[in-house]
Amino acid sequence: MNSIMERWVQTCRRELLDRALIWNQRHLLHALGEFEQFYNAHRPHQGIASARPLHPLPEPITDHRSGRNARLDIRRTDRLGGLLHEYQHAA
Repeated sequence: MNSIMERWVQTCRRELLDRALIWNQRHLLHALGEFEQFYNAHRPHQGIASARPLHPLPEPITDHRSGRNARLDIRRTDRLGGLLHEYQHAA
């Protein structure tokens, strides 16, 4: 468990705390809450098909000849004032 927490703390420090100026404890708790949500729900992890921990694996693409991937419409959402970015396919 210690190695897992060390990895999370290093990631949190490198991706959040080294890039942000924290004003007080309330601001720190807000930033850590946003980062935790981003880390567990959106951030791609190196695993099976880069699946996020709290979401099922994506469906595989079986028909590679279709034009489905010809035009991708990607939308970006900024979190924590642009420090974190979330990318999603537009409907």
